Amino acid sequence: MKRGNVLIAQGGGPTAVINQSLIGAVLEARKFPQVDRVYGALHGVSGIVNEDFLDLTQETTHNLELVAATPGSALGSTREKPDKAYCGEILKVLIAHNIRYFFYIGGNDSSDTLRIVQEFAKKKSYELISIHVPKTIDNDLVINDHTPGFPSAAKFVASAFSGVNLDNRALPGIYVGIVMGRHAGFLTAASALGRKHRDDGPHLIYLPERNFKISKFLSDVKEVYNRLGRCVIAVSEGIHDTKGNLIVSKLQKDIERDAHGNVQLSGMGALADLLTEKIKTNLGIKRVRGDTFGYLQRSFLGVVSEVDQREAREVGEKACQFAFWNGASGSITIHRCGDYSVEYRLDPLVAVAGKTKTMADEFISKDGTNVTNEFRMYLTPLLGSNMPEAFRLRAPFVEKKLKK
Repeated sequence: MKRGNVLIAQGGGPTAVINQSLIGAVLEARKFPQVDRVYGALHGVSGIVNEDFLDLTQETTHNLELVAATPGSALGSTREKPDKAYCGEILKVLIAHNIRYFFYIGGNDSSDTLRIVQEFAKKKSYELISIHVPKTIDNDLVINDHTPGFPSAAKFVASAFSGVNLDNRALPGIYVGIVMGRHAGFLTAASALGRKHRDDGPHLIYLPERNFKISKFLSDVKEVYNRLGRCVIAVSEGIHDTKGNLIVSKLQKDIERDAHGNVQLSGMGALADLLTEKIKTNLGIKRVRGDTFGYLQRSFLGVVSEVDQREAREVGEKACQFAFWNGASGSITIHRCGDYSVEYRLDPLVAVAGKTKTMADEFISKDGTNVTNEFRMYLTPLLGSNMPEAFRLRAPFVEKKLKK
């Protein structure tokens, strides 16, 4: 393969393990004789066009390992979605810096950027290997069994709802927690893994894979509250009606949109406020509370899956191995095998780019308000071995003397 430099960038939302992929790629790339320098682009593609690079060849291995265990994007990230003209500018910079190997850690938009850059390089007869390294807490990359970043975020969500359930059991009422997930409900569904006893919450789970009706939602909440005297609810930010209209956009007057033109969902508390108000108004229940998990679930330092850490490191390493040994471009994909093990493959960029995976029907209960045992079996090994547990008092009641 052509001798030259390596460029690594991070795109999209940070995760608890994205730096494992970065450091895995850096350390592995530094082993190969055809590599002169390993560069890191600050803030993704915007850092590339601005030529804001760090020379990671000069970082100590010790410091790289410390960074690997740190959540967030060490290089900084971006939400920019490059068009063809932008990708043309990216290629100009790659050529100027003799970048022959380009690794982009990110979701489906990142893989699409690589696809366009790679096509441009081919037209110019510039020898370039482009590898997409998977990352997203949404777990919505096609072909992959799961995606690095999701297991740790799922562990946070499961742990958080377990704690919420303990709080709600001590002071009964209604609790609504909004979890990230515009099109895919994997992360919201993970809330079910915090249950231990039959009456544990979340008692209701609402996912974007199913249509949402306010009237049905209120009926569900009322049934659980009448039966248990309390109700914990997990809701995906992307719930929508039968026409695909986001519930938050139907209930809220002023809608904020992101750089891609999508309705802004994460980091705002509108949906929780709107749903709790509906419950108060229509069901007459006074103690109703709502939270929006927002960015908390992405890079939480205290709850990281060791399985996620290991696999995030390995996808970075495999990116280098496919690039330097096979001389091939593509997207690293994760495939489950055996009781629980994974293998890594290289799929074409076009197979992943711009596509979205949603939860399989067998993972969702028939009434659309819960997950199945199949989903629990799917997620459990990803959470690692140190999932926190909650316990209850088991002492018997003392016989009443006065109020029988």
